[in-house]
Amino acid sequence: MRVKSRAMAIAGISAVALLATACGGDSGSSSDSAGKTGGEIIARGCQPQNPLIGGNTGESCGHDIVELFTSTLYRYDAETGKPVKDLAESFEADEANQNFTVKIKPGVKFQDGTPVTAKSFVDAWNYTAYGPNAQYLSYFMEPIEGFKDVQGEKPKEKEMSGLKVVDDTTFTIKTAEPTSNLEIRLGYTAFAPQPEAFFKDPEAFAKKPIGAGPYKVEDYQEGKQAVLTKYNDYGGQAAAGNVDKITFRFYQDQDAAYADLQGGNIDVIDQVPASAMIDKKFESDLPDRWAQEPYPAIQTITFAPEKTSPEYKDPKIRQAISMAIDRQKIVDDHFDGARELATSWGAPGIEGFNEGACGKYCEYNAAEAKKLLDEAGGFKGKMTIGYNADGDHKAWVTATCDSIRTALGVDCTATPVTDFATFRKNIGEQKQKGMFRSGWIADYPHIENFLTPLYSTGGSSNDGKYSNPDFDKALTDAAKLTGEESLAKYKEAEEMLAKDMPSIPLWYYTATVGWSEKVANAKISVASGRVDLLSISVK
Repeated sequence: MRVKSRAMAIAGISAVALLATACGGDSGSSSDSAGKTGGEIIARGCQPQNPLIGGNTGESCGHDIVELFTSTLYRYDAETGKPVKDLAESFEADEANQNFTVKIKPGVKFQDGTPVTAKSFVDAWNYTAYGPNAQYLSYFMEPIEGFKDVQGEKPKEKEMSGLKVVDDTTFTIKTAEPTSNLEIRLGYTAFAPQPEAFFKDPEAFAKKPIGAGPYKVEDYQEGKQAVLTKYNDYGGQAAAGNVDKITFRFYQDQDAAYADLQGGNIDVIDQVPASAMIDKKFESDLPDRWAQEPYPAIQTITFAPEKTSPEYKDPKIRQAISMAIDRQKIVDDHFDGARELATSWGAPGIEGFNEGACGKYCEYNAAEAKKLLDEAGGFKGKMTIGYNADGDHKAWVTATCDSIRTALGVDCTATPVTDFATFRKNIGEQKQKGMFRSGWIADYPHIENFLTPLYSTGGSSNDGKYSNPDFDKALTDAAKLTGEESLAKYKEAEEMLAKDMPSIPLWYYTATVGWSEKVANAKISVASGRVDLLSISVK
């Protein structure tokens, strides 16, 4: 979301578990010292882009918080990536995979004491889908029948026809087309239920949101911190968490957060900065207090929409830029080799991963890149790559520009934007010009999640406004099929991206995290690449 979405498995999807080949000091992938319940920790956080509402928070800065105070039908297991029941009691599908019956666990309450009912889910999903509400994750409701009727500024309907409340603990879902992986999707926070208080005043609600998860929000100060405390009446069936209090302290500089971790001022950092990756300095800085694992996520560079930066519209220019980037050198110099070079727009470990879909355009070839640029008539003006200055991106973005400049003989400048929230706002309003850094973490481990939201016409995270009717049709056809036939269609769609190059795949992520001496049971979630804050405890 992501852009990290930021988050998970069905038959055949359990390949996510293969990502859990970790290393970390002498203690493997987690701290194994005896921990206890209670106590508090401080985690490195960042300013969320949007209000803390399940249907409106799709990037990791906000999602890290939202997933702790909300509950969904399922929650993704940190060790296996598989969905485990949270509020779901049962989920039944008909033979056509188009009509579904959901039963929720009775007696569960929101953190304001009101009951979680089937209506809590149906109302929340309808709110998210309703166009005038402008929810960032409305796309996730697209499979549901009637979604198109509630879209736009003046929709035909206020509610989707595919959702029906049967009784307090039962509701039904009808999808517009067969959707075999619907159950997997329902663990994502976009599908969280909402209490009545939300609908009365969504704006006020977002300042101190209410959920049904294992933690509740005590304090949220934009630009500063979010404080969560354990919700002792959590009624879900997933992990309930160990510590009593989790504070997300928002940082604009990852090196500053890392220094605070070394000084014992914070307890968890979700990514070791590039400065500590060189020569694996973090291993000596944090003896036995680090872990490293790959996870299903990709780093990309996206081209601004044509109306914003028309100078990049020729696919040959885009392909030339991609071939001008010496990915291996950048990974070696700035990540000490702890990244895998990307060859497609998906990520390893997901169902339908299509290695090599990008072909020669993801291979460094300065001579061929210059030839392509010349065939396109050259490039007039200065190339720019935008990035958020509060993340650890300056060094690799600058190195990427240097590689492009050297190979193509054009000026290229790394262009910082103050913070992530402003950066994403600029992108959303189509004010971010040129190229800009982008990335995606699997919401669920299937290639569809890496294609539809990012590259379909009108996709929720289609930041470059890419549109290709043939690509859209291939996605639609793939969703109607099952098994290998479906995956073959997704493969066909993905390979169209190499011809148009709406974004440049760079590398697949590897999480390198660290923790303080007071922390026990720290481990990386294979689903998100973040430290699993529900398993962590203090010594």
